[in-house]
Amino acid sequence: MLSLSLLRASLSICRTRSSGPFRSATSPRYKTVLNAEVLYQNDFLVFMTYDEEHHRIALAAVPGLVEKPKRSAGLDHLAFFYSTFGDWITTYERLKAAGITPRVPIHHGLSMSLYYRDPDDNGVELSIDNVEKSQWHDWMRNRLGENPMGMPFDPDELARKYRGGVAESELRRFESTGKFDPEVLRRMIE
Repeated sequence: MLSLSLLRASLSICRTRSSGPFRSATSPRYKTVLNAEVLYQNDFLVFMTYDEEHHRIALAAVPGLVEKPKRSAGLDHLAFFYSTFGDWITTYERLKAAGITPRVPIHHGLSMSLYYRDPDDNGVELSIDNVEKSQWHDWMRNRLGENPMGMPFDPDELARKYRGGVAESELRRFESTGKFDPEVLRRMIE
């Protein structure tokens, strides 16, 4: 089992439409995606963690909630970053084996991201940084404009190459060879 203590994220609280978080698909989904442990639950609350924190994810079943309309304004997704390429690839493979696949994989240059939607249609981004932390601001100021959204990639091919021994530096290489397809952005948020 992977240790996800290397993820960078603070507390995230999600509302769910179910009458109880464990009676919906949302709570088990986060448990699976993040390898989280449930530390407390009752009929309307679940508190989970994936590291030494007392809780990183809280789900609250709020009576009377309705499904949010498509294309509505508001928070789109939560992002979780892995510190090793191997953990990130292994998580992709584990989730795919469980039937959880990303809607869109995007190589942003600065990072590579797998974008998922949970059963309540909240977005979850699982990412790996490709640039050293000391270079992040410089990259954003000077390289982001080359292709602000990035390019789609094939996570199966990436995993196959990684397992085949291709160097991480080669797998992380970003070549902005074209324009971003707006259809990819639409799939990411719908």
